[in-house]
Amino acid sequence: MIHTIKSYFSGTILLAMLTLSTFIGLPTSQSEAAELIMLEQQYCAWCERWKKEIGPIYPKTAESKIAPLRMIDIHEPLPNDLKELSKGRFTPTFVLMHEGKEIGRMRGYTSEDFFWGLLGEMLKKLPTEARTQS
Repeated sequence: MIHTIKSYFSGTILLAMLTLSTFIGLPTSQSEAAELIMLEQQYCAWCERWKKEIGPIYPKTAESKIAPLRMIDIHEPLPNDLKELSKGRFTPTFVLMHEGKEIGRMRGYTSEDFFWGLLGEMLKKLPTEARTQS
């Protein structure tokens, strides 16, 4: 029982620290890893098409293990860890980030082939150790 309580409090403290670090903009392991940012907006037909065609399968792919997806509405304030990111005006726009820096960007979505091809090219720009994470 004491071990269970100790584990609970350790987990709670860790969660609180991660939440606080995200809130005040301190780096966390997630913000230092590769991440695919999808800049979107409401009523974007191409965003909806991406969500229908790619959205359900992306979390199951090797690409998502390297660069998990985070969706950001371009009309909302950027999270602290993305304050330097240029949102642009066109959606969807996909931005590959690594260690807080933009590695590559693709504007628009027309087809699955277009998306996977350009994403593959962007992922090649990551350091080898970032591409082999799982």
